[in-house]
Amino acid sequence: MDAVDKIALSMGVGWASGINLYAAVFMLGFMGMNGYVTLPADLAFLADPMVMTIAALMYCVEFFADKTPGVDTGWDTLHTFIRIPAGAILAMKAVGDVNPAAELAAFMIGGSLAGISHFTKAGTRVLLNTSPEPFSNWAASIAEDLTVLAGLWAALHYPLAFLVVLLAATALAVWLLPKLWRGVKAVFHRLARLLNGSDGRATAGTAPAAPSQRTAALPNP
Repeated sequence: MDAVDKIALSMGVGWASGINLYAAVFMLGFMGMNGYVTLPADLAFLADPMVMTIAALMYCVEFFADKTPGVDTGWDTLHTFIRIPAGAILAMKAVGDVNPAAELAAFMIGGSLAGISHFTKAGTRVLLNTSPEPFSNWAASIAEDLTVLAGLWAALHYPLAFLVVLLAATALAVWLLPKLWRGVKAVFHRLARLLNGSDGRATAGTAPAAPSQRTAALPNP
């Protein structure tokens, strides 16, 4: 791999890890094991049967969790602490044996890309969960999986084109994140008001009992 190939793979695996880490790991391992691509030496462990088996099993779990409204948000919350560090480590490994400064740069860029893609996905899912039907979640999950597979394939075969698209997509995601965050806060504020409103109605329903009891206790004139 030349420098451009390594940069594209490094940034690609970081970005993909933030969306679906297990699909990214399994795809790279499968392609490396079957000779479709030559992985950098530091990523050769992805083709290990044990790594691929675990990635496949976890992908199966995520396949169903990611398509269940509410469960997908819990799954994304848990994976905040998995996808981002994993994306940073894989991005660093993808650049191969380079000087420590380049490794650190790849680590930070890969972690940042994983964080941006992860929070964009997680925020979008919270907004989709306000819809009562599950089909939007299914469509979003399938589209995300296909995007990860297509993106990594493009990073391996058309690195320059992939980097251009990734730069544009990342800029769009950075622009969208504050809007998604405001939307997520609005959803949780609405949920809190609903919960407080139900408690308030229950309290209001019992409050009038006290005045009526006091009135009944007064003597008739």
